[in-house]
Amino acid sequence: MAKKNLVLAFIILLLIGGGVFWWQKREIKGSPEDYVIKETVEGKFVENKKAGLIVKVPEGWEVKKMGTEEELEEGAMVFYSPNTEGELQGGKIAPPLTKGCIIHVGVIHKEIDLAKLKLEVRYNLALLGVKSEEFEEVTINNYPALKTTADTQKLGNSIGIDIPYKNRLYSFFLLLASDEKENCVQEFNKFLETISIK
Repeated sequence: MAKKNLVLAFIILLLIGGGVFWWQKREIKGSPEDYVIKETVEGKFVENKKAGLIVKVPEGWEVKKMGTEEELEEGAMVFYSPNTEGELQGGKIAPPLTKGCIIHVGVIHKEIDLAKLKLEVRYNLALLGVKSEEFEEVTINNYPALKTTADTQKLGNSIGIDIPYKNRLYSFFLLLASDEKENCVQEFNKFLETISIK
């Protein structure tokens, strides 16, 4: 039961970045095997060649692949700060966090513009019991993106960056403990600078 709750929470996270329509009536175009973790002299990187995505794992953070049959068919990556703490469900840390930060990285194969994306994100935040929300159109490495800063009953504090590009939506989602905001946001901003989409 706890594992199902964690899986449901993660699916909702991706829905924030991609909307309800992705999970319903979707065509599976990716898989967990698309994500490869590479160790280099410059650090640890995650690459998804099929989606043209490369990101650098923050120094000292743990990285885990999600995408078993019980979880997500298209796959995603989750990065944990060394001090992450929260309630354990099915052997995994579940939001809201009591300490540290988590970054979720996923690619949703769908075409969407920023206006429609904002509507879908607002709807999904309502499902999570939104306490506060703020939207901003930003540019990440020359790509137009939607930045969502929110506080919800189910996930706690979060910042989402969604980059619609061609027929994909690149989703980067930060969960953070409320008393770790400054450190987590700083690490997330450094992480965003490493995003490469081809």
